[in-house]
Amino acid sequence: MILSSRALLYPSRVHWPWNLAAATIAAFLAGTAAHAQTDEIQVYDAEINNPGEFSLQLHNNYTPIGRKFPDFPGGIVPNHTLNGVPEWAYGVVDWLELGAYVPVYSWTGNGRVLFDGAKLRTEFVVPHAAERNLFYGVNFELSFNARYWEPTRNSGEIRPIIGGRIGPVDLITNPILDTSFHGLGSLDFAPASRVAYNFSESWAVAVEHYADLGRLSHFEPLTRQYQTLFAVIDYRGEAVSVEFGIGHGFTAASDPLILKLILSRNF
Repeated sequence: MILSSRALLYPSRVHWPWNLAAATIAAFLAGTAAHAQTDEIQVYDAEINNPGEFSLQLHNNYTPIGRKFPDFPGGIVPNHTLNGVPEWAYGVVDWLELGAYVPVYSWTGNGRVLFDGAKLRTEFVVPHAAERNLFYGVNFELSFNARYWEPTRNSGEIRPIIGGRIGPVDLITNPILDTSFHGLGSLDFAPASRVAYNFSESWAVAVEHYADLGRLSHFEPLTRQYQTLFAVIDYRGEAVSVEFGIGHGFTAASDPLILKLILSRNF
């Protein structure tokens, strides 16, 4: 898993993407979120499918050593749980991609297989982000949840994308806002960032940081924040791309050891 740059670069040609994004932001900013497990551990880099191109990503993350209590009453216990989802995406134009996550699933530490819900997303980006030294965008997600996956039936995400390249080095941040549509004062801030070194067009290594600081109106104390650092290796092949990471949490609210694997294919 964005605001179109065409509205900036060619204001006389394209206006409606900005209006659409602004309207979507206004709708999303009417909510709140509670920290829960995730099916997707990834920093977005504003690269999307070409117009007419279809892709599939399979996200899986497993917690070999994790918290032995749920994030909310009735929730899934992270320890020894596998979470994942297939992500289906289609490039509409060079600044817009549509996607769906179906189904979100878990294999819990006590052996249960659960279907947790589904998500829809819309991503607006500056065209041809992979060719730019400065790139940006925004992704919107709407989730339909089982009550053991999140405490509310519906939730959403606004994920701004800001990045730059200095030679072989990528610097990317996603200052994410989560919402469950229950009030402006309870928006949750969960930023994600990535620093990557590209050895070639095919291979890269990266350090990624994922956090959940709590509500914008009142950040949680550090010990109650989610703070996890991942070491990541990426391979981009012609047929299949692979991203593998090992993560360690540094607070009591984080899991000590998490493994993530993303397999991608374009059609």
